[in-house]
Amino acid sequence: MLHSIPLETLPPLVREFASYKSVIQNASEKTISEYMLDLRTFFRFLKAREFKIDPNSEEFEKIDIRAVDLDYIKHITTEDIYDFLMYTDTVRGNMAAAKSRKLSAIKGFFKYLTTKRMMLEENPAVDIESPKRKQALPKFLSLEESLLLLDAVQNDTESQSRVRDYAIITLFLNCGMRVSELVGIDINDVDRQLRSMSVTGKGNKQRIIYLNEACRDALSDYLDERLSDMHGKANTPALFLSKREQRISVKTVQWLVYKYLDLAGLESKHYSVHKLRHTAATLMYQSGNVDVRVLKDILGHEQLNTTQIYTHVSNRSMEEAMEHNPLSRHEALGDRTSDKKEE
Repeated sequence: MLHSIPLETLPPLVREFASYKSVIQNASEKTISEYMLDLRTFFRFLKAREFKIDPNSEEFEKIDIRAVDLDYIKHITTEDIYDFLMYTDTVRGNMAAAKSRKLSAIKGFFKYLTTKRMMLEENPAVDIESPKRKQALPKFLSLEESLLLLDAVQNDTESQSRVRDYAIITLFLNCGMRVSELVGIDINDVDRQLRSMSVTGKGNKQRIIYLNEACRDALSDYLDERLSDMHGKANTPALFLSKREQRISVKTVQWLVYKYLDLAGLESKHYSVHKLRHTAATLMYQSGNVDVRVLKDILGHEQLNTTQIYTHVSNRSMEEAMEHNPLSRHEALGDRTSDKKEE
């Protein structure tokens, strides 16, 4: 089973594609699961249209697609794919990002059948452009808000996990790692001198994150506790433990971040764990004069254009700074002259 999708409910060629994504392309389980969900919806849409089944009905979710074979796939056209994308937009209410992901799954599947398995002569998805996505600027904490968040953890003296939580939030705010990367860290991934640590990012790609003084101090305090008699015999190599002496979960990390955002008085800003990653990237770029190419490697981005959004954040900050200049609303000489003429 791949997350919530039993593979035996999928067509054989789709199952083979899942294996290819996993074994050859080393895609993450999350990515493969999303692709399988999207392909299942795509084939259900085609079957529903064929048998005149209402796509909003419960019957749609029960459509059996196991019989979809190569002969059926050969008859899928570019127009069919466009119709599906229109359906995801008008019926399912998918935004550009969700539609782009569904199209990526379809494109990947047909490319696999065309160029890898040589089962198809033509790829009906090859020339379809991805829906344009609105480039939203990332939301992030200011330096002052980041300090408020750290203070909230330090002041939570009643918490038995305060040292652990402080180390976690310090790593988020300084290193810009993903929550999935943080929970996956093992003790042996951390350099003995606390100079760096290894994390596993998207696509199971490993990278080294170098630690600054704040991270070293926070980790040192936590490791004293983690390796003590109380936790040292925990039956897991995980760095961060839950109350049950097991590897901490993503949900637990999300919960503790929301808890301290609330204690810091920042809950109304609708920040999240991922916003702490944006915060680290923004502070490094704006305050540390970090080259965007270096920032790309720190964050583990595949493409430079993903990282370049932080340059737009910087541009916006400069624009706002200009607007906050006390002289920004000083009346122009021409305006004053025209006012006098009217008098």
